[in-house]
Amino acid sequence: MENHSAAATRLHYELIRGLIDTGLCPTNADLARRLNLPVQAIEDQLRALAAIHGVVLHPHAPAPWVIHPFSVTPTLNWIEGPTHSWWAPCIWCALGVAVLIGGDLRIHSRYGAEGESVTIPVTNGRPIGSESLVVHFAIPPACAWDNVHQHCAMVLPFHSADEIPPWCDRHGLPQGQAVPLHQVAELATFWYGSHASPDWHKWTIPEAQAIFHRAGLTSAFWDLENKGGRF
Repeated sequence: MENHSAAATRLHYELIRGLIDTGLCPTNADLARRLNLPVQAIEDQLRALAAIHGVVLHPHAPAPWVIHPFSVTPTLNWIEGPTHSWWAPCIWCALGVAVLIGGDLRIHSRYGAEGESVTIPVTNGRPIGSESLVVHFAIPPACAWDNVHQHCAMVLPFHSADEIPPWCDRHGLPQGQAVPLHQVAELATFWYGSHASPDWHKWTIPEAQAIFHRAGLTSAFWDLENKGGRF
């Protein structure tokens, strides 16, 4: 019998591949046909995949809501391609989508999730121009899975780091760390570059920590030392 890890990898691959190829998330019925399994088995595998943070399910249904870096439902961050388009939970994830899709794309978002829109051209996941933009991570990664939707919602672009303290004061939100957009793109490449692989696995905590360090994110804000499980 196929073990849970192998089943999770196969299911994750079908989800990500479907999103890349069509812009749509495969339904549970689609997945059952592709994997030659009953729908109940797909639902059980989705729950197992959610348990290791490989997918986020809707609160009251065994159906994908977020398969990082993709969001199945509309969000602030829209990635525009020549034939398909995608939503992402945050700007880090949007850059991850751009890495997986490749080629020339445009990421649409809003500065600080407020009134001013921003369009970021990207080629193979790398922003073109936009050298002055920063991304604010309000919540330390070690706490991300306490409420992953809240964490993602506050990974936002800003014109500069100077805009972040008044934004946090205005909305009563925590001030975390500002990271240059191009450094976040590098992080997205390291983090999401293998997410479409048939051999995908969920990062262990040491692996995740090593990726942060590889991207130059070495301050205490990025410390996962006391975090258990997978990230």
